[in-house]
Amino acid sequence: MVPAPAFTLEPMGEDALLLRFGERIDAALNAQVHAAARALRDAALPGLEELVPAYASLLLRLDAATAADADRMSAMERRVRAVLDALAGGAEAPAGAAAARAIEIPVCYGGDFGPDLEDVAAHAGLDADAVIALHAAGDYRVAMLGFAPGFPYLLGLDPRLHAPRLATPRTRVPAGAVAIGGAQTGIYPRALPGGWRIVGRTPLALFDLAREPACLLAPGDRVRFRAIDAAAFARLAGDGA
Repeated sequence: MVPAPAFTLEPMGEDALLLRFGERIDAALNAQVHAAARALRDAALPGLEELVPAYASLLLRLDAATAADADRMSAMERRVRAVLDALAGGAEAPAGAAAARAIEIPVCYGGDFGPDLEDVAAHAGLDADAVIALHAAGDYRVAMLGFAPGFPYLLGLDPRLHAPRLATPRTRVPAGAVAIGGAQTGIYPRALPGGWRIVGRTPLALFDLAREPACLLAPGDRVRFRAIDAAAFARLAGDGA
């Protein structure tokens, strides 16, 4: 059960409100963010166009008519507070409320697919197979999408695998790279610069404009990794995974 949220509500620019639940990266705070997002989405408040979760905050983007009218803005703030007060009071989720999706991500670890795997293992005082086993055993949650379209910041990394970012970031990290940065793990959706330590690579396309929705993962999704070999990677990549 997600604890009752304590929050502040403040303007953000000309057409948005920001709900703050805290100031740190914390799984419990992030769970409150996603519980609030679900409650507000289910409430279908008039004038609320988009919800954008982050680690400890939730952005509420409003339509132009609401943003331009002080009375409508005040009414929106009251409605938002009422929804969250009901959540704090233990109100049941509406019938049909969507449960978090569970997504499996196949990953080929080590070698050319994960050039930093051995460094992560050395930092952890483990061998490479133990790092793979720990990483693939994690039950992760998409805390937020950011940095680039489709890039998931995943909470749930085993503390033994926490590793510092590279002192000098790479100018190009391949699409699908599965990497560790500090206490987080994530997946590069396309070729990008990056300083996280690459432990493997998935053949799945994390972001594809020809797909609906374009992002494979969404905030709040649960993620599990599954170790595969190079042959399976090639087969899945060839199938357009």
